[in-house]
Amino acid sequence: MAARAESGSSVIDTAKLVLAIGLLIAGVVGFYYFSQQLLLYRVLGVVGLSIVSIAMILTTSLGKTFWGFVKEARVEVRKVVWPTRQETVQATLIVVALVFLVGLMLWLLDMFLFWVISQLTGQGS
Repeated sequence: MAARAESGSSVIDTAKLVLAIGLLIAGVVGFYYFSQQLLLYRVLGVVGLSIVSIAMILTTSLGKTFWGFVKEARVEVRKVVWPTRQETVQATLIVVALVFLVGLMLWLLDMFLFWVISQLTGQGS
């Protein structure tokens, strides 16, 4: 019995998702179809249909799962210890210095290898 209720729910959820996507597509098509209308009205229509579509999606089991994930993600972001401005500046300067140093080393290696190849082949002189 529970399997049938779950199956019926998934069919309704699928229908809601298809309808929501259809509304979004209808909003975009309507935006271009009514191109002679004022831009404000067309944008309001697309925004309104988007809000209705999102509301429909959030009523499905997939939407509820997604919304729960968003809530949990916000809780986890609040737990993050963000670096201070000084720490950020210091880390950035270290990265820039190391990039410059590695670039210089690769340039010198390239010059050395070019010199060795030109000496071996005799094409450099």
